[in-house]
Amino acid sequence: MQFKKIVSFIVFIILLYNCDSQITVKQAPQILPMPSHIDSQKGEFILDNSAGITFDKSFKVSATFLKEFIENGSSIRLKQNNAIRFIKDESITNEEGYQLTIAPKQIEIKAKTDHGAFYAVQSLRQLLPVGLENSTFSQMSVSIPSVTIKDSPQFSYRGMHLDVGRHFYSVEFIKKYIDALAMLKMNTFHWHLTEDQGWRIEIKKYPKLQEIAAFRDQTLVGSFNNDPQFDGKRYGGFYTQEEIKDVVAYAQARHVTIIPEIEMPGHAQAAISAYPELGCTGEQIKVAETWGVFHDIYCSKDETFEFLENVLDEVLELFPSKYIHIGGDEAPKTHWEKCPNCQQRIKDEGLKNEHELQNYFITRIEKYLNSKGRQIIGWDEILEGGLAPNATVMSWRGTQGAVEAAKQHHNVIMTPTSHCYFDYKQSDNADEPLANSGGFLPLEKVYSFNPIPEQLSEEEARYVLGAQGNLWTEYISTEKQVEYMLFPRIIAMSEVVWSPTENKNYPDFIARLEQFHKRLDALDINYANHLYEVEGEPGPNGYELKTMIKNKTIRYTTDGTAPTINSVVYSEAIPITKNLMIKAAVFNSEKRLGAIFKQPINYHKALGKKITINAQPSKTYTGSGIQGLVNGISGSDTRVNDKEWLGFNGVDLEITIDLGEEMEVKTIETRFYQAPWQWIYAPKHIEFGVEQQGINSNIKLSENDGSHLNVSLKLNETTRYIYLKIPNSNLIPEGKPGAGHKPWTFIDEIIIN
Repeated sequence: MQFKKIVSFIVFIILLYNCDSQITVKQAPQILPMPSHIDSQKGEFILDNSAGITFDKSFKVSATFLKEFIENGSSIRLKQNNAIRFIKDESITNEEGYQLTIAPKQIEIKAKTDHGAFYAVQSLRQLLPVGLENSTFSQMSVSIPSVTIKDSPQFSYRGMHLDVGRHFYSVEFIKKYIDALAMLKMNTFHWHLTEDQGWRIEIKKYPKLQEIAAFRDQTLVGSFNNDPQFDGKRYGGFYTQEEIKDVVAYAQARHVTIIPEIEMPGHAQAAISAYPELGCTGEQIKVAETWGVFHDIYCSKDETFEFLENVLDEVLELFPSKYIHIGGDEAPKTHWEKCPNCQQRIKDEGLKNEHELQNYFITRIEKYLNSKGRQIIGWDEILEGGLAPNATVMSWRGTQGAVEAAKQHHNVIMTPTSHCYFDYKQSDNADEPLANSGGFLPLEKVYSFNPIPEQLSEEEARYVLGAQGNLWTEYISTEKQVEYMLFPRIIAMSEVVWSPTENKNYPDFIARLEQFHKRLDALDINYANHLYEVEGEPGPNGYELKTMIKNKTIRYTTDGTAPTINSVVYSEAIPITKNLMIKAAVFNSEKRLGAIFKQPINYHKALGKKITINAQPSKTYTGSGIQGLVNGISGSDTRVNDKEWLGFNGVDLEITIDLGEEMEVKTIETRFYQAPWQWIYAPKHIEFGVEQQGINSNIKLSENDGSHLNVSLKLNETTRYIYLKIPNSNLIPEGKPGAGHKPWTFIDEIIIN
């Protein structure tokens, strides 16, 4: 009996040890962005009033941030002892790298610089209870799991942009924006301070910039269209130089560099409204009240350069950043072409055309800033007419500008519209707020971004400094809406630029993001939560549904009714044998968690049949591929950057659909997108044909000012093959956006019945 008791006690101790191991050796901490290396260990550090903090004076910023975070968020008061120790470690090669070791008796933060130590603190912050974020943590101690983290960023430039020209935001909100960047280990805030619609920085030498250029008489309501509506309310504001100094100091205490942007030569209408002599015509104009690109740009005369140099002198006093962003994008040359001053400049400088005049303009400003010890960044249009000698290119119109600049050994920052424009919609939900209709950028696409273009060699890739997200604010009038458009896409971007590419894993990212939402709640950040939503797409066996979060149940209906907790559980592809209205949602055991997904399916004779096209769609507008033209799903009514519209740039199309066998065909229908301001034109005519008779129907299409043009043909033929010929429209006419270029053709579902 005694032996049995001993054996039982030993078994109990073994089981207890195993249980303890399972409790204390936890899964890898849920940190965003994902560190380079995490090693979870047994045990935990207890943070309470007995703990203290010591640091080398070079780590004052990061140590002070940690101390204030703990003491402002809880009742814990740190003493002066080695419980939390900051250590200078010259062996850490990356200036922003760190090693964070949490052991049962001590927390060690090793870094070469305070910058690296600050990022260690941000990782440690995410291991602490979220209640410390908003001072709701009431306990007297915190258990922190033992772990060793060795970490450093993949890219040196990790940025986020904010346009305050279209809409103006408070100093308090700008600081909150900077806080978010720092928390996510982003080190650059690109502050877009001047625009056609408003000048936002005080320049003491030119008071009319504050009195006139900072305010517009009214603002466009809703989307930009052919019949604009306005609110009739004066709108504007600017940041005083004292406010800017305060914001810069605030950012420096979080190791965030602010790069100011003073736009030139384009996007200058607000400045010219205050000082008409800066333009080519000298005429009085208004601060812009609509969105878009305007023809009033800075004239290239000496008086303009004197103005800009004086402005930049005051800017340089406020911002200690190495870089000054000078814009350089979207500068129409129409006024330059007719301006005697500009034409004389072209002649005097031996320039070929207005594009080279832009290069002269940018290069002259660059030389001035270089003489002051600063460097310029410009949008990729600064490549036109030749690149200024020391310029860094911010590539936004795809990646080609980056490739050109890197091959010329110029530094590059990646910010293409395809992956980095956060003013684009992030969901197809009907209740999504008004946004730029030009694009669609869901979370997964941001996360998939690789800032290194494939065309670059390993040597050339070194010129890619990093990437940034851009937030243009034409349709973002409130600070809460800024947050909604920013989060969680900024979190995905932070992992793009910080974490090693080989460590990236989208399902794992989503799992960490789900937990991070609690921290965003505590910080009162208005994030978009699409984690519990359903996505769908046609598959080989029917219509397939999925959701981002694992271990969640999808329930659906096909009759148009809303799914409930009692609806069918999705387990395999839904067969398509008739018209369907699929509605689906994610559920737990008690309730629906996310929005209801809705997808109408139009069953027709070409559904899933073989289709061939003589040209490939643009890589930017591939939709669901060529087969997406016969998948039963129509594209969006308001935008072309979705899963269904196919975009072709300046080519004639020939399409063949093989129905697999002869069958009676009564009608053929399709539609084309029409958006001249985006260089998109419906064809002027389209030809249809069938197997026996070749192309035999030529339909002339009428001009259309709407967003799309429907085409329908009655056929009443028995055939296996359907042919379509779609000639590209003529060159875009003079006076229209893209004049002289071939237009885009966008085609939607081809429906055969």
